[in-house]
Amino acid sequence: MDAVTDPHDLHERLEPRILPRPRDAALEARALEEGLTPLQARVLAGRLPGHVGELAPLVSPSLRHLAHPERLADGRRAAERIARAVVEGEHIGILTDYDVDGITSHVVIRRTLHELFGVPESRLHSLIGHRIHDGYGISLPLVERTLRLSPRPSLVITADCGSSDEPRIARLKAAGIDVVVSDHHALPVEGPPASAFATVNPTRDDCDYPDPTIAGCMVAWLVMSLTRAVLIEWGALGPDTPKLSPWLSYVALGTVADCVSLGGSAANRAVVAQGLTLINRMEAACWRAMAQRLGADSVPFDAETLAFQMGPRINARSRLDDPYAALHFMLAEQDHVAQRYLEVLDRDNQSRKAIEAEMTERAKGLARPQLAEGAPALVIFLEDGHAGVQGIVASRLVQAFGRPSLVLTPAAQAGMLTGSGRSIEALHLRDALQRAHDLSPEALPRFGGHRGAAGVGVPVESLEAFREAFLRAVAEQLGDLELFPRILTDGALEAHQLDLATLDELEALGPYGREFDPPLFEGEFLVEALRPVGADGSHLMLELSAGAVSVRAIWFRALTPGEVPAFGIGDRLHCAYKLNRNRWRGREALQLMVEHAVPLD
Repeated sequence: MDAVTDPHDLHERLEPRILPRPRDAALEARALEEGLTPLQARVLAGRLPGHVGELAPLVSPSLRHLAHPERLADGRRAAERIARAVVEGEHIGILTDYDVDGITSHVVIRRTLHELFGVPESRLHSLIGHRIHDGYGISLPLVERTLRLSPRPSLVITADCGSSDEPRIARLKAAGIDVVVSDHHALPVEGPPASAFATVNPTRDDCDYPDPTIAGCMVAWLVMSLTRAVLIEWGALGPDTPKLSPWLSYVALGTVADCVSLGGSAANRAVVAQGLTLINRMEAACWRAMAQRLGADSVPFDAETLAFQMGPRINARSRLDDPYAALHFMLAEQDHVAQRYLEVLDRDNQSRKAIEAEMTERAKGLARPQLAEGAPALVIFLEDGHAGVQGIVASRLVQAFGRPSLVLTPAAQAGMLTGSGRSIEALHLRDALQRAHDLSPEALPRFGGHRGAAGVGVPVESLEAFREAFLRAVAEQLGDLELFPRILTDGALEAHQLDLATLDELEALGPYGREFDPPLFEGEFLVEALRPVGADGSHLMLELSAGAVSVRAIWFRALTPGEVPAFGIGDRLHCAYKLNRNRWRGREALQLMVEHAVPLD
């Protein structure tokens, strides 16, 4: 991209553009033939380009579409090692990352070992790294903590981490500890960690599991399901031992929060759909506490509740402090205990929001010189930034500027920076980082992640070398693609479609999430009423009309505090909006959620 010297021209280039989402005409025709409505077919055709497989497993998610865990490379070996530890009374360490995927994986493994396999709590050791002090994965501080345990575990099961941690796994092996890795992050070029007893990861080149996009919590669930089967084969458990199906509630939360694909993945769609059914039974204290916090009108939960209400609260604890409160919240058996831990998570989430807002503003300021230079990606170093909020700030930069973004802050290890990145649809971020590593290995000694999100470790003195290598890698992938914030819509709705029946029609295609975005439409509306709302007046409540139909709308973060809207009553707006079910005191009404609006001349 060329450098831009005129600030006005730069502003024009960074204005979000409302564009129609490309649609796969052949898939749209096939969806109509299979009985979907024209609107449903349109929505599918915009989300599954090039999909040639069956539509039924995606349209009607079901657990019967899950592949057997035996198809996971090293799955049987991992399950037999865990089963042996159960039978022989070994002490077992459960080592997971601190994010939602890691915490939900931890709950699945711990509850299975204790409640289904009968392992006493005294033989289970929870090992969760601190984001700031330990870093991600099997960090050296976590290894040291494991080696100090007394009695020391003879088996460590990882989840959502471990694939890139060979040196630390070798240290554990040398101390006589077997490590079973369960993970979903891309493996390093040299392959699975050589010192691990087993590495279960669907992204392995030699893995026959048909879906490499499943989350870490799903890999953990499959491994523990296979372990149950092994224990029954050995006669150590009765054939009537309950299956792990109830734990799919946790898998649903981890899958949605970790932003893995809900597009062409029948497995992810099935576990989220089934998990939401389980969650909405409100049988666990953590779900009941969250429903009470959000209010009666929040039930039933949907995937957006998990993504934007539960996920951020659990992540906030690990971002700002120690993650064990999130684990205790998820494991709470009594409502008052879950509520007490939720209070802690909620306070952290409020603090996280304040830190995020301040860091985002500073990051945007630092981004503008890079944008003026025509950079295809942003690499932002915040000298006194909080490491726990890097990923969220990177997401805000992607939304604002339409470019892959990395945000770095000083690491706990002297002389190092740690960073989190988020990508755009056109760029595979982990592949770009691999290419940057190949170009300048000393500038990027540590990285991991997947298509949409990744983490990095960069030596302070190598920041510019890393930036140069990363920008080159991004440019190679993106080519001449014009970069700007894109708001992709599913086209227009007729005025008569602005009702709850249309929303029902769309919800039947759920769950929605990454690579299967919630439907977003565009249209022209007349402003009949508007007023700022919210504590700082930054949201807009609107009454909009299209023909003879009037509908209420809300536009969150439409204004900066103190700003006056650029339009008024009687003006026409070109809006990008979602349909929303507004519940109030047991009654439902349609509400539009405005994502972006431009006044029309």
